[in-house]
Amino acid sequence: MTDTLSTTRQASLDRTQRIRAGLRRRHLGETIFRGLGLAAIVLALGFVALLFVDVVRKGVPAFTQSNLHLAVTFDPELLKVDPAPVRDAFASQAEYTAASLKWQRDVAMLNWNKVVEASLRAAAPADVEIDSRQILTIAETDARHDIREMFVADPSLLGQTVEVDVLASANAANWIKGNIDRSLGDAQQQLSAPARALIDAFVENGTISNGFAWSIFTNVDSRAAPASAGLLGAFVGTVWMMLIVIILAVPIGVAAAVYLEEFAPRSRWTDLIEVNINNLAAVPSIVFGLLGAAVFINYLHLPISAPIVGGLVLTLMTLPTIIIATRGALQGVSPALRQAALGMGASRTQMVFHHVLPVTFPSILTATIIGVAQALGETAPLLLIGMKAFVASVPLTPLDQATALPVQIYLWQGNENRNFFEPRTAAAIMVLLAVMILLNGVAIYLRSRLEKRA
Repeated sequence: MTDTLSTTRQASLDRTQRIRAGLRRRHLGETIFRGLGLAAIVLALGFVALLFVDVVRKGVPAFTQSNLHLAVTFDPELLKVDPAPVRDAFASQAEYTAASLKWQRDVAMLNWNKVVEASLRAAAPADVEIDSRQILTIAETDARHDIREMFVADPSLLGQTVEVDVLASANAANWIKGNIDRSLGDAQQQLSAPARALIDAFVENGTISNGFAWSIFTNVDSRAAPASAGLLGAFVGTVWMMLIVIILAVPIGVAAAVYLEEFAPRSRWTDLIEVNINNLAAVPSIVFGLLGAAVFINYLHLPISAPIVGGLVLTLMTLPTIIIATRGALQGVSPALRQAALGMGASRTQMVFHHVLPVTFPSILTATIIGVAQALGETAPLLLIGMKAFVASVPLTPLDQATALPVQIYLWQGNENRNFFEPRTAAAIMVLLAVMILLNGVAIYLRSRLEKRA
């Protein structure tokens, strides 16, 4: 009897030890899993933070620009031109317009570089020796156009001296901001030694100062005057494309999802359509670019490098995302809601549009905005439809030639003046990320508001 009790007690102890060992292994496994999950989150956030820090570190200096404060003299000896025409009481509008255009052509033919050079020499120390070509490299090339436009707008400036702010050149900005190593020899520098010395003198006496680079937001891209290059044209082109995506993708995607989920009969055809929609969501974006170039440009003859084509291509990319997300939201609605609506006498259409869809609005809206934000960052399909072309104008309609923010980033990244455009590229990335974060923030805000109402 004693041996039996001892054996039973020992078996119980062994079983208890096994249970405790199993619990320890389970707890250890859970601890390890939690640790790995936390490490993965920290690592992911670390990489994202590293990306943001690197972009901000490189991009923030691009939001400052170097300005030249010059006293510009409209010297009659340099600007030998007839007085601006004045409309005579007996002259027709056509005659006055012709005379005015001829006077403007004569003004454009004047050597405005001499005016810029004279202003720079007037601001320079008296002992500076520098030739005309070297001193003109300090000011941006469009400075002469700005001064000329001032004179065209107000011909009475002839013989006067006025204070004018113009941009310093991209090479001068590189030297001022330290984007190029000052210890390099003359052969490796972008500016001559006299020009670099004069720039330092201008910084010291206040002729050159740094200010906020409003030109990034107010100017279009420029190759002749890199320091004045901006994102306005690309931003407007992006807005046109996003409007097209929202107008086309949202109603078509939601309508397709509602039909497939609520009205379409279950058959092989609907199964085939569902499989193809899921496959389209995984198709690389460059394939949509090839499709857009083949169909919209080569077959339908829509204008190349136009927001209408980019918007249509991005619409095709966004449709699968909206359809899948909308169907998921519809599937998440409780069947009791449908049965209650039908039981109260509502038709199938009334049940869907009056009861089911309002419940899914937050999810549909979130999916839509996230899909649009994803399309906002696409570059490959836009390159294939010609939107990488240099466009120095703001698109007034979706049929005008334009570029987009992601493509502008791509173009600036490949610019030969890397010392100047690398910070500009990072600044453009910051603008693009800000737009995408804003869209996602709007999605979160609207979802929370709609969920409260629901």
